[in-house]
Amino acid sequence: MSFEFIPQHINEIILIKRKNFVDNRGEFIKEFEKTPFTPYFLPDFKEEYLAISKKNVLRGLHYQIDPKPQGKLISVIEGIIFDVAVDIRIKSNTYLKFVSLELSSNKLESIWIPPGFAHGFLTLSEKSIVLTRCTNEFDSDLERGILWNDPKIGINWPIKNPILSEKDKKWPLL
Repeated sequence: MSFEFIPQHINEIILIKRKNFVDNRGEFIKEFEKTPFTPYFLPDFKEEYLAISKKNVLRGLHYQIDPKPQGKLISVIEGIIFDVAVDIRIKSNTYLKFVSLELSSNKLESIWIPPGFAHGFLTLSEKSIVLTRCTNEFDSDLERGILWNDPKIGINWPIKNPILSEKDKKWPLL
């Protein structure tokens, strides 16, 4: 099988390990195939983005509200990131809990983050290229965010003074 699916301590968040196929030409990596994913989530991706970041850039915490919340499949194409997904579903028994883990292009890992979670990541390597596949199109009227270091959430980011966009500096606390 090309994929291994590992539910995290918030079961809806799934770590996906991919396998590579190596021969004398190089490597071949299957990034996605619908059938093996369906027991875990039903992806219907509407758009995808590449984020190219330098070391210590933090992007997030972002989410999109109804009627078009976004599920996200995050894959690191190059580099290493510290990735975080925060449960913002008010009626959830894991409300404000989060999953954080290091994702690396060398490990061939991705993470599935369902709708109802805020997402952010910090680049740990000199450069990262992160592919994000989204289940809904971006809509600036529905975009929301939470300040990256909100003490109510308590994420233990690996650095104290990341490089942030002006928008990410101004997101509110919960």
